Amino acid sequence: MHTLLYSPASPYSAKVRMAAAKAGIGLEVKIVDPTADPDDLTGRNPLGKLPLVYRDDGEVIYDSRAITQYLNRQARNSLFPTNAIKRLEAERLEALADGITDCLLAHVYERRMRPAEKIHQPWLDRQWEKACRGLDALNGSPPRLPKKITAGHIAVRALLGYLDLRFKGQWERGRAKLVRWARKFDEKHPDLVALLPQ
Repeated sequence: MHTLLYSPASPYSAKVRMAAAKAGIGLEVKIVDPTADPDDLTGRNPLGKLPLVYRDDGEVIYDSRAITQYLNRQARNSLFPTNAIKRLEAERLEALADGITDCLLAHVYERRMRPAEKIHQPWLDRQWEKACRGLDALNGSPPRLPKKITAGHIAVRALLGYLDLRFKGQWERGRAKLVRWARKFDEKHPDLVALLPQ
């Protein structure tokens, strides 16, 4: 049995939950507040970061990309193609989505963790600029949605779900293709919608 420690708002947690569902791997889930440094989390991951998967035998996997690779192996390549070129495309798509997410989280934490007088606006601007470049790249060439989606597609949808949660009304202008892509993804995979960040 696999247990997932996660936060409902975390886009990385959403990606892992969606990937596990798509791969047909059941997870026992447990919501954790990483800011409280619970022993259940820090005892397994010294960084205290989510998501984290552990097995009954004590094996621990953390970092969402390591987890998607693990889930892929468990499910006999159901999340990444076996063809080397197509696999690289899926891995690159996941890396881009996760990189944009990193920028967004840096933006959110700067505003959430610092007193208002210490917020560094140039840092916020820089993170938003990087996120926008990534989003524009995705909007300029949205990933094709084949019948069998990859962890890369799932990472993009988790990212867009996080944008809707934290930046609604700030990211959509000029990115109609990406908005339509998310809608099309949801129509094709309605079972994953409930797992988006919330």
